[in-house]
Amino acid sequence: MPAWYGIVIDGTAVRLATMTAAGAGTILTIVNHGDGLVAGQLPASALPSIALAYIVPFAVSLVASLIALRLGRAGGTARTELLEREIQAINRFPGQNPNPVLRMSADGQLTYANAAGEPIRAALGADAEGRLEPTIVERLIVSAAASPPETVELRHDLRTFALLPVHVPELGFYNLYGTDITAAKAVERFPDRNPNPVLRMTPDGTLGYGNEASATIRRALGVEVGDPLPPAVLDALHAALADPAAVPVEIAGEGRTFRLKPVVIPEFGFTNLYGTDVTAEKAVDRFPNQNPNPVLRLAREGVMTYANPASALVRKALGADVGEALDPAVFARVLAACDDESDPTMEVEADGTIYRLRVVSVYEFNSINLYGTDITAARQVEAISRENERLLLSILPPSIAERLRAGETVIADGFDDMAVLFADLVGFTERSSQLAPTDVVSLLNEVFSTFDRLTDRFGLEKIKTVGDAYMVVGGLEDAAASGGGRAHDTHAADVADMGLAILAEVARFKQTAGSALQVRVGMHVGPAVAGVIGLKKFIYDVWGDTVNTASRMETTGVPGRLQVTSETSERLSGAFELERRGIVDVKGKGLIETWFVLGRRTHPPAAGARVANAAKDKA
Repeated sequence: MPAWYGIVIDGTAVRLATMTAAGAGTILTIVNHGDGLVAGQLPASALPSIALAYIVPFAVSLVASLIALRLGRAGGTARTELLEREIQAINRFPGQNPNPVLRMSADGQLTYANAAGEPIRAALGADAEGRLEPTIVERLIVSAAASPPETVELRHDLRTFALLPVHVPELGFYNLYGTDITAAKAVERFPDRNPNPVLRMTPDGTLGYGNEASATIRRALGVEVGDPLPPAVLDALHAALADPAAVPVEIAGEGRTFRLKPVVIPEFGFTNLYGTDVTAEKAVDRFPNQNPNPVLRLAREGVMTYANPASALVRKALGADVGEALDPAVFARVLAACDDESDPTMEVEADGTIYRLRVVSVYEFNSINLYGTDITAARQVEAISRENERLLLSILPPSIAERLRAGETVIADGFDDMAVLFADLVGFTERSSQLAPTDVVSLLNEVFSTFDRLTDRFGLEKIKTVGDAYMVVGGLEDAAASGGGRAHDTHAADVADMGLAILAEVARFKQTAGSALQVRVGMHVGPAVAGVIGLKKFIYDVWGDTVNTASRMETTGVPGRLQVTSETSERLSGAFELERRGIVDVKGKGLIETWFVLGRRTHPPAAGARVANAAKDKA
């Protein structure tokens, strides 16, 4: 009875009966009483038959569903009991298997392990309840999903197992079949008949084994089986084990070189050393007579033992031939290049040809190789490039030259604040008429070269020379560094310092050369425009009223003095001693007040002193 009650209250049977009654009852009602429904005149006597049309299908469907569910549940219980008996039978067989067999549920829990599978259980790291680490579970599931399934290697103590996971979806678990592959991993690792050298190193650094092919290496090391390996070799082997990318361990002896590869064999607690003969690899094609480039060989004591025909000029540059020793100083250069790991090269020259020699130590033959490359053309190109750069920078500021190289075709910049200076040699035109042309050029070159050095000293920019006049400006680089516009005030002081230095240098020149040479210097500060003009013999020039005013300060100036405008004097008054000259009639400007710059102040003036000094000078 409880079974029937459980089925009755099961919502599935009731829902099915209700749906059946609704469909069948509606169809029967339409068939039996359709006319009355359409006319809207349904008699009261029809209600009982309509009710039966719904009740009967509901009852029939409900009883049928109850019978079907009862029979189905009885069959399911029987099948479940059969499956449980089958699983119990299946579980009895792996226990007698001599190979490891384990079982893992889909959620990563070990549910079974036979006696042979205990080492694998330990290697898997299962906890007391059989749960595995998520990373191990993921590896096993991924391997089982591969086609075909892939094995997973596990280690326990000194044994290695290959574990094959197989998914059993109908039972909802994974079988894990293990195979002990310890012997397979170690077999044939130390064959006495191996034609290549094989040695064995114990954990304490002793040579524990060496096959017959390793005799040359053992003699080079000076050890036999049972002897400790040399400390340097031992350190190199440990470094190679720690870092596979480390410098290979190479052993040279009896004219041969071997490279050793250390491999740890954890199953037996020692390290194998596999040797490879790399003598030919290191020496092949090093001294070909037909090489079009110079190749030479030196003994360790500095004697030249070989030189191919292409090395004639190199031998001349080294000052030695085959069979002769190099000069100690030259050989010292060779050794220095050989020891320089970052750039093991040196350069030599003979008869105008320049060679770069790559110096390589050839330990296999106890010698040093020199490989030559003719770099004469490259050096000439570099020299031409440097000269072109020097010429370009002699007519253009560095920032403008860089802009031209970058592809700018029209360069014009406005400057809010530029200091412009003109210096002119007084009476030079009349003096030059009395000198030979070469003497005129020589004198101008000496004077203007001095001015060029002053330009570099004060960080200014030479614009041009016109006859015996010299033009220099300050503020170009300052404005470029500050992004254009108004720069700081130091360039005005720098230009004034240069003007005073020009006066001092010309005075010194007069004193030492006994010449009557004199110079006028004028300066002004204000806005200007600068740019490159022309396509041929182009120059970088500066224009504007500031330039014209500076030129007028020079032409109306006094020999041996630096004349500035009133505006410029105000900029310089804090750092320089100034003397008011007075009102000067300037062409194109009319009457303007000018000042002479005398020199740098020893101490800055007190507040209001500039105004007082100006009033005094005007009086």
